[in-house]
Amino acid sequence: MTDVYYDPYDVAINADPYPVFRRLQEEAPLYYNEQHDFYAVSRYADVERGLVDHETFISSRGGILELIKADMDMPPGTLIFEDPPIHTIHRRLLSRVFTPKRVAALEPKIREFCARSLDPLVGRGGFDFVTDLGAQMPMQVISMLLGIPEADQTAVRDRVDANLRTTPGEPMQVSAHFADGDIFAEYIDWRAEHPSDDLMTDMLNAEFEDETGTTRRLTRDEILTYVFVVAGAGNETTTRLIGWAGKVLAEHPDQRRELVQDPSLIPNAIEELLRFEPPAPHVGRYVARHAEFQGDKVPEGSAILFLVGAANRDDRRFPDGDRFDVHRKVGQHLTFGLGPHFCLGAALARLEGRIALDEVLKRFPEWDVDDENARLAPTSTVRGWETLPVVTRGAG
Repeated sequence: MTDVYYDPYDVAINADPYPVFRRLQEEAPLYYNEQHDFYAVSRYADVERGLVDHETFISSRGGILELIKADMDMPPGTLIFEDPPIHTIHRRLLSRVFTPKRVAALEPKIREFCARSLDPLVGRGGFDFVTDLGAQMPMQVISMLLGIPEADQTAVRDRVDANLRTTPGEPMQVSAHFADGDIFAEYIDWRAEHPSDDLMTDMLNAEFEDETGTTRRLTRDEILTYVFVVAGAGNETTTRLIGWAGKVLAEHPDQRRELVQDPSLIPNAIEELLRFEPPAPHVGRYVARHAEFQGDKVPEGSAILFLVGAANRDDRRFPDGDRFDVHRKVGQHLTFGLGPHFCLGAALARLEGRIALDEVLKRFPEWDVDDENARLAPTSTVRGWETLPVVTRGAG
């Protein structure tokens, strides 16, 4: 028996979950929480197997505990909460938007957005990694892809982000999770009359064969859900990645200086940051049939959390996993998931992270975090900084 306790709603655990993750891996590789009635696995091999096995661990009941427990019907087009074959059809549609060519072509605009955020901050002696950059650039990029006018972007981002938030120490209110898809309705109706080179226009014109074999276009409600999912996924996690870059590199100034001297190390540093501090530390699934981990059974009908944050630091997969190292040969971390639900926006998130870090280091080679005023976001769904003010030295 072990007395190790893990609770995704526990604010104290969330502040630094890694000691608990380490104990889970060693003492309770299949963990059961009675209070919230869920199982959790923490070793890399187990999390990897669970994410790939979409027939046993299904997504159509939701990806977080609150949704899985609510047993609600998901709106059609909620890509992250679907299973094959319908997931395959919808994913194929959306993958047209995130082709490598289309993502790579965004680099000049992403650099422009970063410069717009960072240039006015030079010489001020400090800035906020989240408020001044992380909450700005990803919003501008995803809005540009979607076709949302610049004047409306902040209001749209705040409404979408609010649906990902939870009260500290409490589960998410499920009713709020899908409440605001209609905020995009007027933009979609406008695009129907005024087509452009953006995702909304693509969605309005896309023809596909649905699960019944019918060739058709997406319904207005399906497009609303698509756009809502993309807007949420495209904003929050990249914002968190940029915040973690500020925090972790402040704690490893020697490695930060290496990146300043040799920017070719930045892409690998982004991979290591994604491994070391994944913005989404766990992924939930509904157990559709009896499963087994480490010789213990998980009953059909259970909720299970795959602890990505633990798996990414499992010494069995990443030697000395709690050590941050920009030279590490990272390989396959699980931050973007795996299998059918591998994150469609992974290439975009990597590109945004790489450019953001490059542009920050050019202007601000040295910084320290203002710990007294830095605040972790109070939510169980994503983990990262709400504010991360830093004091800059040197060029900035």
